[in-house]
Amino acid sequence: MPELLAWLESSLLGHAMRESGVWTYGIVNLAHILGVSSMFGAVLMLDLRLLGAWRSVPLVQIARPTVPVAFTGFAVAVTSGACMIATNATEYVGNPFLYVKFPAIGLGILNVAALNLLPAWKARKTRDLSSTEQLQLAVTGGVSLLCWLTAVSAGRMIAYW
Repeated sequence: MPELLAWLESSLLGHAMRESGVWTYGIVNLAHILGVSSMFGAVLMLDLRLLGAWRSVPLVQIARPTVPVAFTGFAVAVTSGACMIATNATEYVGNPFLYVKFPAIGLGILNVAALNLLPAWKARKTRDLSSTEQLQLAVTGGVSLLCWLTAVSAGRMIAYW
């Protein structure tokens, strides 16, 4: 990991971030906050529905707006996060929260992939789901919340280590 961080810091992106003026980091940081908050807000709504909240609202109606917002927020967060860490990546060597954040994000992505493979997720658009299917979706919703809460919390703690 130290080698990867050193490479990132010495990359063109790292140089560009450090040499582009005092406002650049602040604007990129703001973009990161907006991306993370958009993603997490959308994920929270969807995961709570998967866990059984708002059962009177069809899952498809909640998924339709939240999935694209979550995806877009994630893309903004990843892009801005790469810019931020490239600025001074070697300062994060040994920061334990970095080693919590990235695996949590990886597990969150794997959970999204698993959700998309579930027949219950695919069937949500065409029929009512069985209790077994609802349980499968609830488990993925719970795992998702755990992953993204961990990633967001660890990300915030990185600055305080």
